[in-house]
Amino acid sequence: MTRRHGYSLLAAIVTLIVAASAVLYGVLTSDDGTSTGALGTRRGSHNSAAPASTGLWVGAWAAAPAAAEPGTESLGMAGRSVRNVVHTGVAGTSARITLSNLYGQSPLTITHATIAVAASRGTGSGGTAAAAPDTMRRLTFSGAPSVVVPAGGHVVSDAVRIAVPQDTDVLVTTYSPTPSGPVTLHPHARQVSYVAQGDHTEDVTGTPYTERTPSWRYLTALDLLSDQADGTVVVLGDSITDGITSTVDANRRWTDVLSERLLAAGAEHRDVPRYSVVNEGISGNQVLADGLGRPADNPSGLHRFSRDVLDRTNVKVVVVDLGINDILRNRRTPEPAKIVNGLRSLVRQAHARGLKVVGATLMPAAGHPGWST
Repeated sequence: MTRRHGYSLLAAIVTLIVAASAVLYGVLTSDDGTSTGALGTRRGSHNSAAPASTGLWVGAWAAAPAAAEPGTESLGMAGRSVRNVVHTGVAGTSARITLSNLYGQSPLTITHATIAVAASRGTGSGGTAAAAPDTMRRLTFSGAPSVVVPAGGHVVSDAVRIAVPQDTDVLVTTYSPTPSGPVTLHPHARQVSYVAQGDHTEDVTGTPYTERTPSWRYLTALDLLSDQADGTVVVLGDSITDGITSTVDANRRWTDVLSERLLAAGAEHRDVPRYSVVNEGISGNQVLADGLGRPADNPSGLHRFSRDVLDRTNVKVVVVDLGINDILRNRRTPEPAKIVNGLRSLVRQAHARGLKVVGATLMPAAGHPGWST
C-alpha cells in the first residue's frame, strides 16, 4: 500500500464514520446542543524530569474553548479544585497541557495543578475521580508550581514524565484560590468531570470530588510524547463532531472511532500514516457566523481556525465537517457561495501550512427540527 493510498483510506474512513454518526445526531438533536431524543501562549520550558526524546509530541486530546460559564462572573472557581476527565487514544511517556482563560475578564491564578491516569475508564454510567496508583504528577509552568493566565490568554505547562496507556482516561486538576471572573469552558463534553471544595489537586482517592459536571473547564489540550503516532489529525466541526448525543463516558464520538481505526490500520499497514485524533467540534458551530459576546461564544470556524487547528501540536491532516448550521440558521436567505468561499478559505490556510485537508460531505438531516423538503 502506498502512502497516497493511505491518505485515501483516511478519507474513506472519515466519510464512513461521519455519515454513520450523522444519521444518529441529525435525527435526534438540534445543532445548538438541545437534545430532542431519548439518547442522551506562552509555552513553558520542558520539565527536567522529562525524557529528551522517546517519540514525537502529538495532540492526544483537545477541546475548543466555547463560552463563558453562566454564574461564574464574580467568583469563577475560587477555592475549588477542578478535576477534568479527558480521554486519549494514543499512549505516551510524557505529557503537557494547555490552560485557557479566553473568556476571563481578569487574570486566572493557578497555584496547584496535577495530572494522573484515571483509576478506571468510564463505562457509560459514570467514570471516576480516583487516580491509578503511583501516577499522580505535579505540573509546573516555566519551572514554577503556580502560574497566572492573563485574561483572554492561555499557558502551556512544562512536560512531565508520566506513562499514559493507550485508550485511557486522564485526570487534569487545577486549583485557583482567588476569584477570576467568567470561567472558560467547553459544554456538552459527554464526559463527567469533577469539582471539590478546597485544594485537593493531589488527592488520589477521588473522595472529596462530590460535585459532578458535564463540561470541561480551563483545559483545552493534552499533548503526549508518543511512539505510537507520527502526527495529529484535527477535526473541525459542529455537534456531529462534538458528539452531542453520544453516550456519556463511553468515548464513542465518531472521532473516537476514527482514532481506533487509524491506530489499527497503521499497525497493520506500514504505509498508512500513524496519527492521533483530536476533536475540535463545537455544537451549533458555523463556518461564517460567531455567537454573541466579546470574545464571541461559539466563534465561527473561520475565526477559530488558527487557534483550534493550526496551533495544535504536530498537525498533519485537517478534517472539516462544517456548514450544516450555516444553512439551517439562514434557510430563508441561504448564501451558498459565501459558505463555500468560507470553506475554501479554511483549505487555503491549511494548504499554506502544508497540511492535507479532508472535507466531509454535509449529511442528510431528515427528522432534524430544521429540516424540510
